[in-house]
Amino acid sequence: QLQLVESGGDLVQAGESLRLSCRASGDVSVIGWFRQVSGKEREEIACITRTGGRATFGGSLQDRSAISRGNANKNAAYLQMDNLKPGDTGVYYCAAQITTSKCSPLMSDYPYWGQGTQVTVSS
Repeated sequence: QLQLVESGGDLVQAGESLRLSCRASGDVSVIGWFRQVSGKEREEIACITRTGGRATFGGSLQDRSAISRGNANKNAAYLQMDNLKPGDTGVYYCAAQITTSKCSPLMSDYPYWGQGTQVTVSS
């Protein structure tokens, strides 16, 4: 069973940056990042294909974040987040597809999910 593990979540102050990591235990095609902030439904942030094609899906993080894929390890992906705000506090998840090569904002298109990593931004 494919497993995904996120890391990098932390308690930071507003204005600081974080880099989240996602590592898959096997080959994956598309990796997406999602988040669930307090009181809201899980929302998509961005996704990236194995060849580096990217898509972002709006939201308040769009202009403050960047998704990337590992160079040596194509089964790893990263989410760089800058100028973090208290409203970014929540649990951040990565998810993966293994049979398609097209980014998607739909959670239902991702059969594999990590357990999430907590990001807390203090004011």
